[in-house]
Amino acid sequence: MARTPLAWLLTRHVTPEDEVNGQRFAARGAICSAAVALALATGGTAHAEDDIDSLTAEQISDRARDALLAAKSLHLSTRGDLGEPGAPTSMDLSLDRDGNCAGAMRLGKEGSVEIIKRGGTVWMKPDEAFWKSQIPGGGSAVAELIAGRYLKGSAGDSMLKGLAEVCDLDSFQKMLTDNPKIPRTDPTKGKKTKLDGDDVIPLTTTSQGRKLTMYVAAAGKPYPLRLQVEKSRTDSTPATVSFSDFDKPVPSKTPPPDETVDLSALRDQVG
Repeated sequence: MARTPLAWLLTRHVTPEDEVNGQRFAARGAICSAAVALALATGGTAHAEDDIDSLTAEQISDRARDALLAAKSLHLSTRGDLGEPGAPTSMDLSLDRDGNCAGAMRLGKEGSVEIIKRGGTVWMKPDEAFWKSQIPGGGSAVAELIAGRYLKGSAGDSMLKGLAEVCDLDSFQKMLTDNPKIPRTDPTKGKKTKLDGDDVIPLTTTSQGRKLTMYVAAAGKPYPLRLQVEKSRTDSTPATVSFSDFDKPVPSKTPPPDETVDLSALRDQVG
């Protein structure tokens, strides 16, 4: 007897290739965001007592990177083409060092996924377009069965592992320190300006043929508040990476039982 689309989804062995092809949305947003940040990170040395106006572009970039690495939690927002040409995506996630997160990822024609993680438990709620992109020919049946509810499971489950890794701020910060720097031109310091009402210092560089501008807070901690990536190809779109809500708690609300479907229970059913 042929297995149903849901049985195939729940019982298949997820290989590393599947992680790339079937769950690439999870790693793509975080890795690309880290890559953009690294494009402007430098090895300059700045002292805490220095006024930001007196620092060089490299020193400001270095302080911004240090501030980002020291954050205990933050809200990360991405828009546009940060990865594959012509494949703009978006992500809105609040995440912390304890591995908690809440937010959503939107993947254009591949659909969207809401995600919540508290400790070792993950809830994910894909839309119908996502199921169709992941299970050709059977996505609609799975979407109908799940009926708009969250799938709940362990962060170590092969179906949820990719999402769980994106939710960990420690992993995101580790990428900033472990990955080699992207080839780029030396940053140029611009004049102090305003960004959403905040005083910021713009730093501009070019990386992989795209112009990037990082806006660093000019008052208080020198957090990077936004990275603007300009269009460079006819098949690419402009992109932004925004950081906010530093050190604020991640929303702790989790879906109630009547809005969830337990992965373990589903696996038992399809046996």
